[in-house]
Amino acid sequence: MPRAVRSAHVGANREVLPASREAERFVSEQHWLEGWRTPLLACLPLIYVIYVAGAVAKYSRGAAAARGYVILVAFCACYVVLALLQASRKATPRSFWLLFSLLLALFAAELPSARAPAFVLCLYLTMIAVARIGVRATPFVLALTAAAIFVPVAVGPWHDSLSSALSDFTPIAIPVVAVITFVVVRSLSGALELAEARAELARLAAENERNRIARDLHDLLGHSLTTITLKAGLANRLGANDPQRAAKEIGEVEDLSRQALAEVRAAVSSYREVTLASELARARELLRSSGVSPELPTATDVVDPVHQELFGWVVREGITNVARHAHASRCTVRLSAGEVEIRDDGVGGSGSFGNGLSGLHERVRAAGGTVDAGPLVPRRWRLRVAIEAGGPEQS
Repeated sequence: MPRAVRSAHVGANREVLPASREAERFVSEQHWLEGWRTPLLACLPLIYVIYVAGAVAKYSRGAAAARGYVILVAFCACYVVLALLQASRKATPRSFWLLFSLLLALFAAELPSARAPAFVLCLYLTMIAVARIGVRATPFVLALTAAAIFVPVAVGPWHDSLSSALSDFTPIAIPVVAVITFVVVRSLSGALELAEARAELARLAAENERNRIARDLHDLLGHSLTTITLKAGLANRLGANDPQRAAKEIGEVEDLSRQALAEVRAAVSSYREVTLASELARARELLRSSGVSPELPTATDVVDPVHQELFGWVVREGITNVARHAHASRCTVRLSAGEVEIRDDGVGGSGSFGNGLSGLHERVRAAGGTVDAGPLVPRRWRLRVAIEAGGPEQS
């Protein structure tokens, strides 16, 4: 695998950890908001309705007072239901505007009992509207602010003058609450979107890492297990006639098994190194064990150093396929500065990509190269990988 590709893998691994932590934090925040905490947070702002209840007790008596308390309780219940639907994102446009219209009606019905202090309920209307439609709620907020100023003045007993109405905190609180709600909702929305994006990044990074490990394990184990199988079969055939050589082959099988285990561990840890020279040496041994006559280069100096690791993977995959499927008698490997070609005189194949060639195709494409794999008439197979000049930097 080229250094650039390996570096990309390491970079992806580094991204997995912070992305995973962000995803875990997002999930924990979502869980924290579930259960009893959600209705609690929705009910906290209702503490200010005490001010309205005090106004009902001050300005109303008997049935009028009872009516004022019932309306106030209904308003609070409707507000909590709407707030919970909003928080859970279950409020459809129809249900939202139906409940919101009911809140407006309850607020209007509370005015005779609580008088000017009833405009405190406009704060809840403002929060709900701004949280739902954002800046589009501006005309509604301005209308509530104007109503909080001029309606008490229009009804003489509520305020003596306009200056008295302006001295009330409610007309000032309505736009302030609108701005604060808008900022908080936008901040929370942006934070949740970012957390969701990071969670998706963590999922994709983990999936890419699983694919990388699966591809590397296929490349490593496919070659090693093929060699082990062939040598074990050879040792079995030699057992009766040449026990000394059979024992040698079994010893090599043991060494290959240990090496395969070490390579698998290294692959999972992303510390594995593949070199073209070592893969050519392994290829020579594997082909001979398979009864295939190898024609392999003895030196790799002709290959550009930045391509040698990738070409090592090409040789490993190509020779493994020859030993497994080709039923060939001869295999040739040719190298140049930016190209490696593997040919055999076996039965060939369909030309379609299996798991190994698909993984190799991904490696080569990441390095800016092309893969040409297919049968040659009448009984040959060729795997050719070429790196285009000016492709992605490999160092």
